[in-house]
Amino acid sequence: MKASVAIQVLPHVDTDEEVIRIVDEVIDYIKSTGLNYFVGPCETSIEGEYEELMDIVKNCQYIAVKAGAPKVSAYVKISFSPDGGVLTIDKKVTKHHK
Repeated sequence: MKASVAIQVLPHVDTDEEVIRIVDEVIDYIKSTGLNYFVGPCETSIEGEYEELMDIVKNCQYIAVKAGAPKVSAYVKISFSPDGGVLTIDKKVTKHHK
């Protein structure tokens, strides 16, 4: 694994229920990629190859708009190491969830 991203998708909609529905569709898309991911209360982390992750980040915006958001903002954190060796989700959080 050469990269990890954390993405928070913020659909600009009128109700919390709509935010949750649209974000759930984005998370379903992330799940469908088959990559390792972790859903947190404010963002979702995904591990994989850099180019693939950048495509997923881009597609998350399109998924939110297709789901009904007239506008969407996103916060993205990227950890990239061309030679590999990025800290994994498991190394970062497993000890806190036992």
